[in-house]
Amino acid sequence: MQGSKCFDGTPYPAASSTPVGPRLVFFGDQSTTEVGSVVGVGITGMPAGWSVVTVTSPALAKPVRLTPLQKGSSDSALLQESGQGHRIRSDISPGTYTLTADRDGRTVATAQLVITPQAGAEIGRFDVTPETARPGGKVVVVMTDLRAAPDENSLTVTSSALESPLTITRDSPDDPGRKGDDGSTVYAGHGALRDDISSGRYELTVVSHHGQHTRTQQLTVAGEPVNHSRPWVIGGAIVASLVLVAGVGVVVRRSRRPGHARSA
Repeated sequence: MQGSKCFDGTPYPAASSTPVGPRLVFFGDQSTTEVGSVVGVGITGMPAGWSVVTVTSPALAKPVRLTPLQKGSSDSALLQESGQGHRIRSDISPGTYTLTADRDGRTVATAQLVITPQAGAEIGRFDVTPETARPGGKVVVVMTDLRAAPDENSLTVTSSALESPLTITRDSPDDPGRKGDDGSTVYAGHGALRDDISSGRYELTVVSHHGQHTRTQQLTVAGEPVNHSRPWVIGGAIVASLVLVAGVGVVVRRSRRPGHARSA
C-alpha cells in the first residue's frame, strides 16, 4: 500500500517487513469506534488475481465489498459509504467484534473491532418559534446537538398541544441556517397545534440517542384559535349558488315543456 491514503487523508497502516499474508486494516488505525458510528476498513497483502473480498461481522449494518485498488494490486480500493465509512449497527451492545474477510467462500483474514457506547448528547438549543402561539397555529422546532448520534437523521417531538407527533430532521428547509460554527448537528421541522386546546403552557419532548436522552421545552398557547374555515365558507357559498342556479334552470326548462304551455 505504498503511497496509498485512506478516505480521511491518512496513510494506510505501514505493512510489516515480514510477509504475513492478507490482513484487514482500519483506515486511520481506527480499531475502536462507537455504537451506530462508521468505520473504514480495507485489506492488504492479497495474492495476485484476486477480485472481490467480502467483509462481514455482527457489528456491521451490511457486508462490505472490497475490490483491488487497481489491476494487479494486493491492496483494496478505498470504498466507503457516503464518503465516511461503513455503518456500525445502532442496536448492538458495546464490546469486541470480529470482522471476517472471505474470498470465494474461504476466510482469508480476520480483525477485532472494539465497539464503545455511543457518546451522550450535548444539546445546545431546543427552541420553539413562536414562543407564544395561538390554538391551531403553526410552530417551528429547532434543536442542535454537538454530539448527535451518527445514524439518527430524524427525531420525533411529542406534545399534547400538537395535532400529531412532529418530525425534525437534519438538512431540513426549516433549518434557520445556524449550522455551523460549533459543528453541531441541526434538527428542524414544523407542525400544527390543535385548535381545541386551552390557553396555557405545554411541554414539548424530544428523545434522541436511541432513547438514551430526553429533552423538554415549554410552549405558551394564548389567544383565539386560528380560523382555517374561511376558504370552506367561500367554497360552500359558491357551491350553494351553483346549486341554486341549476335549480332555476330546471324550473325554467320544465315550464317550457308542452304540458305547461298556456293557451292563448
